[in-house]
Amino acid sequence: MSMNGNSPMADPTVTSTVTPAALQLLTSGGRGPLLLDVRTTGEFRTVHIPGARNIPLDVLRAHRDDLLDHLDAETVLVCHSGARAAQARELLADAGLSGLPVLDGGMVAWELADAPVERGPARWTLERQVRLVAGSVVLTTGLAGLVVPGLHLVGTAIGAGLTFAALTNTCALGMLLSRLPYNRGPRADLSTAVTALRAPR
Repeated sequence: MSMNGNSPMADPTVTSTVTPAALQLLTSGGRGPLLLDVRTTGEFRTVHIPGARNIPLDVLRAHRDDLLDHLDAETVLVCHSGARAAQARELLADAGLSGLPVLDGGMVAWELADAPVERGPARWTLERQVRLVAGSVVLTTGLAGLVVPGLHLVGTAIGAGLTFAALTNTCALGMLLSRLPYNRGPRADLSTAVTALRAPR
């Protein structure tokens, strides 16, 4: 698999990525790598790469060992911007499947490259929802803090949480929002995930 940087079977600490242009070449000749999209089912239905399989990150986290037999080194991890795909790579590396490449820049970069996509009903991405909720809380508590002393500290706590999320490449607020019916779409469970992975590429 032609990628930026190191081979996908390299040291699991290596952060291998594949560019949208390189991935288009890999998938243009018919059978290519397995594209594992770890966004929520709602995000996936909105827009995804043709032929990609959707296993939301929370499903992968809960059933990683059961899904491992259906994955191999010819797998590219995809999400909105690359952050959740990187988390998925770490989960799979811990289980023994190390060094899987991540689509560099995620679906944002893929669409900017004018690469082919399949679209469904439009909805907000999880990252945009996080920005809305966090920003609204900070704005509301900041204004209310002018009247209620100390309330502005809620905004400080939100800022601390976002800083921690950036440093650890995790997001508790995002994980909570991903469980909302708006984001879940059709039910995503182990049976659905296995069926998706078994389908011919």
